[in-house]
Amino acid sequence: MSYRRSLIWVAMLWTGGAGLHAQATTEVAITTVRGRVEVIGARGAGKTRHGAAIPGTVVWLTPMAGAGGEATTATPISSANLRLAQKNKSFEPHILVVPAGSMVEFPNRDPFFHNVFSLFEGKRFDLGLYEAGTSRMVRFDRPGISYIFCNIHPEMSAVVITLTTPLYAISNGGGKLSLAGVPYGRYMLHVWSEGMGAENAQPLTREITISENASSLGVIRVPEANGQRMAHKNKYGREYDEPTPNNSVYQQQR
Repeated sequence: MSYRRSLIWVAMLWTGGAGLHAQATTEVAITTVRGRVEVIGARGAGKTRHGAAIPGTVVWLTPMAGAGGEATTATPISSANLRLAQKNKSFEPHILVVPAGSMVEFPNRDPFFHNVFSLFEGKRFDLGLYEAGTSRMVRFDRPGISYIFCNIHPEMSAVVITLTTPLYAISNGGGKLSLAGVPYGRYMLHVWSEGMGAENAQPLTREITISENASSLGVIRVPEANGQRMAHKNKYGREYDEPTPNNSVYQQQR
């Protein structure tokens, strides 16, 4: 446990217009919250039923009204250099967490066209066809989960999670989670996992209390990914067409 000091200035008005400013100091107790992700039905830490990787999982905390924790002291999510690049027919990174209101760049680093789009609960957009070496920008202006795809390459998928809280964590390869700088208080815990799929855009939620004796999220059990990264239809709601060899959008540019 550690402490950070926040200064509260209190103005006390006296008769005759004179003022006296008193400075008070309060201490906010904070801690590091940890947890572990397991697949439903799996046995053992960092395991799935079939020995596959743990699905990418994001958890975040939002303070309950009037329950402490409102004066969040954690470092805000950086909105600088937010980027979801298209490279080798994939998005890098696959999961991106951004603060609400952020601009995210979508550079095309492949030697052919892409058409990035999102038609789900989060930010809806269609960037159209754009060629190698060019880029597009999208503002993620409200909280939500955006499933990102390419209208040309069905194997491409990514997730942008837009938050209004800096208290979040993305699981590592072993399923471990760690949230630093969490003030004591009551929170709503939100859980999103890649195994949930695009058809279930809403995260799982439950109330938790963080205190000196309760700083663990325990085991968070999530659905297993089906082996196909976010199966989906194209931006028109139809199945993807088979690639046409002589179609210019699939050709490498010289």
